Amino acid sequence: MTIDKILIDSFVKTTERAAYGASIFKGKNDKIAADQAAVDEMRKELNTINMKGKIVIGEGELDEAPMLYINEEVGTKSGEEFDIAVDPLEGTNFTAKNLPNALSVIAVTRRGNLLHAPDIYMEKIAIGPGLPKNLVDLDFGVKKNIKLLSEAKNTTPEQLSACVLKRTRHDSIIKSLNSLGVKINFISDGDVSAVISVADSNSNIDIYIGIGGGPDIILEAAALNCLDCQMQTRLVFQNINEKNRAIKCGIKDLKKKYYIEDMVKDDVIFCATGVTDGNLVKGIKDLGDSFQSETFVLHKSSKTNKIIKNKIKK
Repeated sequence: MTIDKILIDSFVKTTERAAYGASIFKGKNDKIAADQAAVDEMRKELNTINMKGKIVIGEGELDEAPMLYINEEVGTKSGEEFDIAVDPLEGTNFTAKNLPNALSVIAVTRRGNLLHAPDIYMEKIAIGPGLPKNLVDLDFGVKKNIKLLSEAKNTTPEQLSACVLKRTRHDSIIKSLNSLGVKINFISDGDVSAVISVADSNSNIDIYIGIGGGPDIILEAAALNCLDCQMQTRLVFQNINEKNRAIKCGIKDLKKKYYIEDMVKDDVIFCATGVTDGNLVKGIKDLGDSFQSETFVLHKSSKTNKIIKNKIKK
């Protein structure tokens, strides 16, 4: 069942306001204050929307309030029922240090259409549109996936570019990519915009591979679902407590590989507003009594794929 396109503007306002709140703390070396400001603004705006909304991907459990917590109800408590995934400030460190690619992000589906992913690590692999279905697989390993991707693109591994989060847990992935001569674009934090870049032919990113947080992966899957890309993920457990948390979230098969359609079903709206300038959108620009924003907007059923620029009163 589709989501009315008229709701796009309402959800754009939530990320615009959250991005503005965070932007006040750009370069002030206070990521906690920046995150809190984004949360406060997003919550306030969400509660003006005529809906029965529920946060299914948020910033922690109820006892970690005042963050937008899992199962928090938002909206006016009337209207249609929606499940909502949020990251009010993706890239807290980027904001604190005034570095590129900080975003405020939201994804919205009708009730029951988002995977309730626990806040633990997931391994993931993502590639762009126009490629054979199920081309790559987490079980194939890096070398086989790169070989299959290069053949599908009628090129060589040396001509491919992979995006990887610079972490020690990715050392074996990096070693395999280096052995094949694949070019690597390293990122230091905040991988939502990096994963989405596989859909952009101008980004020169052919594949994203690595291990990241479960909540962000659902947001990434929402965007890639609108862009006809491919993504496969699987939970990575570090201890028994994390397994118990997954079971509590309703996950029965702890070894399951998830495809986009498992994580985000049916129609979806995705919005990402820039806090700082980045590859996806430009950041908030303070104009005195107003501010200027850029938001990347996707809506699957209407095939909306655009950047909205707004000048907004503070």
